[in-house]
Amino acid sequence: YEDLHTFELQAPTRVIEWARGNRVCVAGYGPSGGNEILQLLPPPTLQAKETQGLCPERDFKVECGGFSNRPVYSLKCVPDTSLLVTSGPPDSSLQVWQVSAEDSDVIKSVSAIPTENGTGQPWAKIATISARAPWVLHGSRLDSVQITEVESRKNVYVAASRSSEELSGLAFLDCNTLLLCCAKGQLCLTDVRQPQSPLEAVSVPSAPCGERWCVGVGRGPQGSDSSSQPVACLSSGGHLTLTDVRKTSESLASAKCRVPSPSSGAEFLCVSWAPALEGCLAVSGFDGTVHVYDAQSWDSSGREAEPVFVHKGHAFGGWDSGGGPPLVTVHTWHPRKPRTLLSAASDGSLHVWDWVQSCGNC
Repeated sequence: YEDLHTFELQAPTRVIEWARGNRVCVAGYGPSGGNEILQLLPPPTLQAKETQGLCPERDFKVECGGFSNRPVYSLKCVPDTSLLVTSGPPDSSLQVWQVSAEDSDVIKSVSAIPTENGTGQPWAKIATISARAPWVLHGSRLDSVQITEVESRKNVYVAASRSSEELSGLAFLDCNTLLLCCAKGQLCLTDVRQPQSPLEAVSVPSAPCGERWCVGVGRGPQGSDSSSQPVACLSSGGHLTLTDVRKTSESLASAKCRVPSPSSGAEFLCVSWAPALEGCLAVSGFDGTVHVYDAQSWDSSGREAEPVFVHKGHAFGGWDSGGGPPLVTVHTWHPRKPRTLLSAASDGSLHVWDWVQSCGNC
C-alpha cells in the first residue's frame, strides 16, 4: 500500500458517491428504517493533489446528514445542483433530497418520484445527468425505464419495451444515449430522441446461463465521443467480458476473475473502470476483497486473469451483523487520484486505499 485509512460507520453502506466539493455520500440499508444519509468530508490527505506524508487529521468528518425511512440501495448526486436521488425497497419509487446550505447540517427530503405500477417491483436502478435540465434515468425492469426531470418530476422519456427482464444497471453514455444491463446478461443501447423505437436487448457475448450480471461503463479517451467508452460486464460466476458500445453483441476481450463463488446471491456485485488509469478496472462483491485488474493485455480466450492488486483489508475485520465474515458491499475510484479507491463492507467498515505501482500501466 501507498496509503491506507480505515474508518467505522455507524451502519454499513452499499453506496459511496462522490459529491460536489470532493465530498463523499454514504447511506444505510437496514430494513427497519431510520437509515442515515451522510455527507462526509474526507481527510486532508485524500483532498490533497499529492500525498503529503504524515497528516494529523486522518478521519472523515460528518458534514451533514438526514434519515431515510427506507433502505438506501442506490444514491446518485444530481450534477450542478445540491440534490441527491435515492432508491431502495419496497418498491421502485425514488426519493429526492436537498443537501442544505453551509449554515445547516441537514439533508432533507424534498419530494418523491412515484412510478406507475411500482408497488411490488424491485428497487429502481438510477443514473443522473444535468444536460438540458437535471434528469434522473430510472427503472427496475426493461419495460419501466424512464427519464424524469428531477425538479418538476415531469417524464421526459419512456422506453418502449414489452420485456419485463429485471435490470441490474443503467447509465447515461451522453445526454441522448442510454446503456441498460439486464440481470440475466443482456445489454441494450437506446437513443432518447427515438422513444418509439422498441428496446432490443442483446446477450453479453459468450455469457454463461444462470448467472447474474452487472455492468461498469468507463470514460473514453479525452476528447472522444460516447461511442468509445469502454463497457465491462461482470457475472456472479466471475466472468468478465469487455464490449464496444457500438457493437454490444461482440466481445473485445474476456477473462475469468480469481474469485470465490459469491455467497450472497450476487447482491453486491460491482465492476468499475478507473477514471484516471487507462485499462484498469476493479471488481468486488464476492467476499471481503476488492480485485484490481489491468485489462489492456486481455484477449478473447476467457482465461483466468491475474489481479495487479488485491485489497484484503475488510476480510480481517470483525463479523458483520449476520454473524458471517464481512462482504464488500461497494467500491468506487477517486475521480482524480489514479490508484486510490474507497470500499465499504457489511461490517460498517469504510476503507480508503492506494497501492504502489508495480510494472506496467497499473
